[in-house]
Amino acid sequence: MKFEFECISCEKKFDAEQNLYTCPDCGPLAGTLDIRYNLSGIRFHPESVPFGPAENLLKHYLPLLPIESVPEPLNAAVGFTPLSAHRKAAAAFELQHFFTKDDTRLPSLSAKDRASLVSIARALETNQRTIATASTGNAAASLACLTAPLEIQTVIFVPASIPKAKLSQLIVFGTRVVLVNGNYDLAFDLCGEACEEFGWYNRSTAINPFNLEGKKTAALEICEQLEFKVPDLIFIPVGDGCIISGLWKGFKDFHALGLIDKLPRLIACQAEGSDAVARAFRNGMTVPQPVQANTIADSISVDL
Repeated sequence: MKFEFECISCEKKFDAEQNLYTCPDCGPLAGTLDIRYNLSGIRFHPESVPFGPAENLLKHYLPLLPIESVPEPLNAAVGFTPLSAHRKAAAAFELQHFFTKDDTRLPSLSAKDRASLVSIARALETNQRTIATASTGNAAASLACLTAPLEIQTVIFVPASIPKAKLSQLIVFGTRVVLVNGNYDLAFDLCGEACEEFGWYNRSTAINPFNLEGKKTAALEICEQLEFKVPDLIFIPVGDGCIISGLWKGFKDFHALGLIDKLPRLIACQAEGSDAVARAFRNGMTVPQPVQANTIADSISVDL
């Protein structure tokens, strides 16, 4: 295969044929796996591949994604979201240019669709027919939305406190929902145990390395949309770090291929009420400690 796994802690390499999530030696906390490509063998010529909303994201970036081909039934309208220029904002901040990338245009209204798309493609390629994930809402909605037209069973583990609007969204998509009497951490653990027990494919964020490969497509799109002129600064919302890590990887891939001449500076942004990564950075910790999230989004609920 065109890629292999590498543990970010011990740097041990694993064959891509293995269905691994984390390094068996370092464990789930420190043993995050990175997908490494043989970039010297990759040929990507953007000018020869159509770019736009009508195209298939997996097909467009196939040389730089951890799948061998595009699964036939998977043709979701993911990717190619607009990059909009804002002159007034640029002037207000005394910048030459100010852009926003609007991933709310994706099918489930979330950037998580990028991760779900690549993870689903990997599941189909390895003949998995049940995909599970733990979520507080958005990742669950993304997975449920993209698997709805497919012959795949989706199982979602969510805290019982999930807003009713998000829960109804999962039910509409025909998802099997497991309400957990506890927080997201407990839902995450139960999802992992169920996947191991029943042989399900685990799409959960922070454990599945294919999610990162989906998120990096936003960086690749930004480069193409700016005609391979890289922004100086990019501000990115950060939960557990999957989005910012994915974007960084996307820019590094294009830089290694000689398609861009520099790497941007990425600025991580977190809500004060859910700032595990920010606290870890301030305190010099290598692994963030869990925090009890308390944000505007957490307080929103809709009565049905």
